[in-house]
This record gives sequence, C-alpha cells and structure tokens, in this order.
Amino acid sequence: MTPLPRWVEYGLMPVLNLALAFLLAGLVVLLIGESPLEAVRHIIYGAFGYGEGIGFTLYYSTNFILTGLAVAVAFHAAQFNIGAEGQAYLGGLGAGLACLALDRHLPWWAILPFAMLGAMVFGMVWGAIPGWLQARRGAHVVITTIMFNFLAASLMGYLIVNHLKVPGNASVQSRTFEPGARLPKLEETMRLLGLDIGGAPLNITFPIALLACLAVWILIWRSKLGYEIRVFGANPTAARYAGIRGVRITVTVMAISGALAGLMAVNPVMGEQNRIFLDIPGGAGFVGIAVALMGRAHPLGIVLAALLFGVLYQGGAELAFEMPSITRDMVVLIQGLAILFAGAMEQLFRPALLQLFAPRGPGRAG
Repeated sequence: MTPLPRWVEYGLMPVLNLALAFLLAGLVVLLIGESPLEAVRHIIYGAFGYGEGIGFTLYYSTNFILTGLAVAVAFHAAQFNIGAEGQAYLGGLGAGLACLALDRHLPWWAILPFAMLGAMVFGMVWGAIPGWLQARRGAHVVITTIMFNFLAASLMGYLIVNHLKVPGNASVQSRTFEPGARLPKLEETMRLLGLDIGGAPLNITFPIALLACLAVWILIWRSKLGYEIRVFGANPTAARYAGIRGVRITVTVMAISGALAGLMAVNPVMGEQNRIFLDIPGGAGFVGIAVALMGRAHPLGIVLAALLFGVLYQGGAELAFEMPSITRDMVVLIQGLAILFAGAMEQLFRPALLQLFAPRGPGRAG
C-alpha cells in the first residue's frame, strides 16, 4: 500500500471519514423533520455541558479505551480479535469472584489488585485459547473469537443462575458486594476542576485505563517483544526467517489482548453495578474494534476515538430525551455510521489523498 504522510494517514483521513459519517447522519435527521444543528447541540451539551454528563462520558470512554487497546495489540500482529466482548465477560467473572471472596475482609484498595488480576487472567485465558487454535490448528482467529463470545455469554448465564444467584431472587445476578469492594468515584478529583459528577459512576478505572495506554505504547514501540510483534504482523514469512516464532507471537498477543479486554470489566463490575450480572461488556467489546480502527491502533488515537464514542453514547442519550422524534435506534444508527466509515470504509478517501499527498520519487514526478 502506497504510504501517505503520517499526519494525513493518522489525522486527516480519520477526520474525513468521521465528517462523512456525521454528514450522512445529519441528512437522516433532516429527513425526519428535525434540525441537524439542534441535534448536534444536544449531543455536545449532553456529553460536556454539565458535570454529570462529563462523568458519564468519561465512564463510557474508559470501557472503550481498554477494549480498543485489546483489539489494537492483536492488530499489530495481524490478528483480528473479535472476541473482546467475550473476554470482557470472563474478566467480569474473575473480578467479581475476587470481590465476593474478599469484600467482607478487606478495603477496596486492597481488593482492587486481586480484582484486576482476576479480570486479566480470566480474559487472558479466554483470548489465548483462540490464539493457540490459530497458531497450532489453523482455526481462523476471527471465527473462533466470535464463537467464544457466545460461549462466554452462555457460560456466564449458567454460572450465575446455578451457582452465583441469590436464592429466592428473580434477578439473574450475584449478591451485591459489601461497601469494601466498591470503587470510590472520582468526585473529589473532579470537584477540584469545578465539576460535580452527580450520579455518574466515573471511578479510578479511568486513570488505570490511561496507564494501560502508556503500558501498551511501551510494549509495542519500546520493547523487544513489541518489535517482534510488529515484524510478524508486517511480514510473517520474513519474521520466521529472522527467527521469530509465529506460534509464540500469536498466542502471546492474543493473551495480552484478552487480558486488556478482561480488565475493562473492573469498571462496570466494581465501579458501577457492584455485582456479577448478565451483559457485563454492554457492547464495549464490539465498539473497541471501531475505536482501534479509528485510532489507527495507536494508544493516543485510541484515547481520542474512545472519547468520541463516549460522547456518542452519553450525548446520544441526551439527544433521545430532548428530541423524542429521534429515537434511541436513531442514535444507534449514528454510532453505526461512525463505525462503518471508521472500519469497513476507512480507505474511502485514500485514492484522492494519494493524488494530493503521496510522496513522489523522480520516476513518478516525471
């Protein structure tokens, strides 16, 4: 593929894709008789107009940062991990079991490392198995990770109903954690910025997600393993000739990817619901695919893309409330258009941009 300048590849092209997605979404809003500019105003206000809205925006963004990182790590080794949803599901089980075991004995800051470890180990195992199947048995990782999403949902339903549910309670969930296992909100931190986040569940998982971005950057661009991952992803044949073992790289990146996706579950399990429940990921595993694509698999780009989807989630809820003619399904359509142009059609503008910005050698210039 002909290279473009980095600022075009990682900046201009995603912006153009996003602009086209929003343009089409605006036309849809116009067709139902509403003002696109008014809709945009409600979305922006809902996401950033008041403290609680900002809190929810950052809460959703936390989930998308971690699942986006999970997908991005696999991308660098040319592995397409569609299973972050299932890996986050199992991560929620690992975090929840740690909380159920320790919430009556330890404070949250002592339980959190065990919950994070449990979430990452459970997610890592759920990601490593498809990686091993791909490397050793040739089972395509896209197919196996999709299947493992369904397996994770079925397994969680079985475990909660038959082993974790409180007897006599109709709700399919575990008992609520004791206060000791509930993550504190970032109320005081946000209050220093002059913001009152109200009932938003923004918690310490947000800075943990930012630290995970730094860890992924160090791993991929500043470590020997990261160099091997990128070489293998760019050219597996050349990597094998260089002595890089493909089986080890494939299983390792899928394990790391699963661990990051599993870590995401700490946010809803310990930071919001304070129990093990059905649908822990809430679709964040699939949104993480779009986040990784839009962010070009770079931690900084992932943070920005995750923030965008956090705005769409929180601002979309405000939009559906303020403009009843724009239903929640319409908001999902807007999100879907952003995913479409960030993923399947991300190269739409490349031919035109190549004409304008591609580097030209002496032969091409002539």
